Amino acid sequence: MTRALFIIDVQNDFTEGGALGVEGGAAVAAAISRYLVRHPHRYDQVFASRDWHDAEGDNGGHFARGHSGEPDAPDFVTTWPVHCVAGTTGADYHPALDTSVVTVGVRKGQGRPAYSIFEGVTDSGLSVAQKLDELGVDEVDVVGIATDYCVLASALDAVAEGLTVRVFDDLVAGVDPSSSALALERLAAAGVRVEGASQN
Repeated sequence: MTRALFIIDVQNDFTEGGALGVEGGAAVAAAISRYLVRHPHRYDQVFASRDWHDAEGDNGGHFARGHSGEPDAPDFVTTWPVHCVAGTTGADYHPALDTSVVTVGVRKGQGRPAYSIFEGVTDSGLSVAQKLDELGVDEVDVVGIATDYCVLASALDAVAEGLTVRVFDDLVAGVDPSSSALALERLAAAGVRVEGASQN
């Protein structure tokens, strides 16, 4: 059995003060690091994804920009403020996240919307599915930001890939409390074990 941790989008722009910051994001970054210190040998691999959007254009309609390229009003469902632009501080991992444990970096969203880690590409140029297969991973735990978007999409895709999946509900932060609660319910209905990291 080979187990991996998926750390989803723990980036400056998704934490307090960022372009699309969620409440509790910084606390989740620190809590993930503490969890990994407590369990240094739990994971064979640690994947960490980042949104890595193009500076120009609207990234396939993901950024709220009008025809002139000027900012437009986002609907916060399918269109969003400009965030996590490649190479900017906003796209960097949050400083409270210990990235020394990351074995596989993943970038997603270059020129198009991308919520799931499976829509990204690893630093070695493989898809996430290819990398998981190469490493023989069959179990994943999922943590990070945002519960109701990228964590949800990543965990559902992991189930679709035939993996055994857990989401730690005390190591995630969401855009909206009600949609985050619904996301966790949806994950449980899909066969994901939703539980606290403190139980493990």
